[in-house]
Amino acid sequence: MQITCPHCFTKNRVPDERVGDGPKCGACKQALLPASPVAISGDDLPRLVNGNDVPVLVDFWADWCGPCKMMAPAFAQAARERPRVQFVKVDTEASPQASAQHGIRGIPTMILFRDGREQARVSGAMSAAQLLAWLDGR
Repeated sequence: MQITCPHCFTKNRVPDERVGDGPKCGACKQALLPASPVAISGDDLPRLVNGNDVPVLVDFWADWCGPCKMMAPAFAQAARERPRVQFVKVDTEASPQASAQHGIRGIPTMILFRDGREQARVSGAMSAAQLLAWLDGR
């Protein structure tokens, strides 16, 4: 299985049976599947999702957005409960081009990527339980 590091975007080969063992990046030594969301720029999003064999859940958010701030702890809790999914956050204010490219019309918006393509999206603040139920249904 190939897992892209959410920190340095290096592609790492991890045997399928070792994915649950907390694999670390060969280049930067950080967790490939961290238990908390990682902030990335919109420019780095294609580098993360393309060629990555694990699902990537992206939270498009902004610092001024009340519902985004309210949902941040739920998104972090969901990251802890789904260790085989990469949870990342893209600040729409810092990355307006990524927001436009992905058609973000309201925030928070979560997009699930699999095999480099958008598989599903949902907008609006959710609890961790609601987010996990939505994710598990995909």
